[in-house]
Amino acid sequence: MFIKPDYDLENIYAIDLEDLKSQGITALLFDLDSTLMGSKTGCYTKETLDWLEKVRKDFFVGVVSNNNNPAYIEKVTACSDFPVVFSAHKPDAKVARIFMDEYGLKSETTCFVGDRPLTDILCGKNLGCTTILVDSITAEKERPIVRFVRFLERLSIKKY
Repeated sequence: MFIKPDYDLENIYAIDLEDLKSQGITALLFDLDSTLMGSKTGCYTKETLDWLEKVRKDFFVGVVSNNNNPAYIEKVTACSDFPVVFSAHKPDAKVARIFMDEYGLKSETTCFVGDRPLTDILCGKNLGCTTILVDSITAEKERPIVRFVRFLERLSIKKY
């Protein structure tokens, strides 16, 4: 199976917000771990918070995470001033669809952003959203085995 994200970028900071606006995108749904924050850290960097503040001027921002650890959920919720849904079971789109319906989001005006083709991008595709695959926000700090697994997973991406 091949998955073709609409965009394949270095990280969230490489997203061309003006381009998305010109396409009629009004909402960005993000994966959490390794997309917006370092995996299992439970906190955003100042750079990410500043960037998200800029994004929120023109877009609805939400997070759809597979994480289901209660202590972690509490930590993330305490530092997130936008909607976050956990235990999403991506790539299954059911929880994300309920989340979108709750906030009045339409697939054709929503962009799904994540670092994993087989969960985040596939979920976005299942929802009918525009999709952006990014590398891990902490790519330069990841262990070699994690980088290797990411390489293997990206073999599922259709580049053309």
